[in-house]
Amino acid sequence: MKLPLLIFSFLFAAVCHGQATATKALKSTNADINNSIAVYSFEELEPLLTSDSNKTFLINFWAMWCAPCVKELPILQAYEKEHPNVEVLLVSLDFPEDIETKLKPFLKKKGITSKVIVLDAPNANSWIDKIDPNWSGAIPFTIVFNAKNRAYYERAFEDVEDLKNEIKKTIKNK
Repeated sequence: MKLPLLIFSFLFAAVCHGQATATKALKSTNADINNSIAVYSFEELEPLLTSDSNKTFLINFWAMWCAPCVKELPILQAYEKEHPNVEVLLVSLDFPEDIETKLKPFLKKKGITSKVIVLDAPNANSWIDKIDPNWSGAIPFTIVFNAKNRAYYERAFEDVEDLKNEIKKTIKNK
């Protein structure tokens, strides 16, 4: 009688440990997404600004020092959580040397788990027109696109509904 109880206890402990490990791995994947923030030149970023896929992409240019950008980050993240089929990329215009001391702590404090990269292209006049000739350079600036449709937003979204409505207008085949 003791042997079956011992076997049951062992199996129960193993299953519980496996579930706890899987849950921990899932949580750490989301929480640790920005442990390694890549620094891109504009030439490295440029291919990410187009797609021949029907998948929807949302690329947002922002910085920690931009109050409207910071206010908008939770809206972008909430949209991403509701729409896991949309690929969100946050392009930080902060200084690469601030990644460890300022950017990572900022993202952690704000609970931002969307993918972040840093754009190291100090001469903005050389690349802003390549993204959109109508862009003044003000941030936040968001691009929503797929292979067939593209829209640019030189403003902060007010809330998730505002963002959803704009994306629905842009991506007509959704």
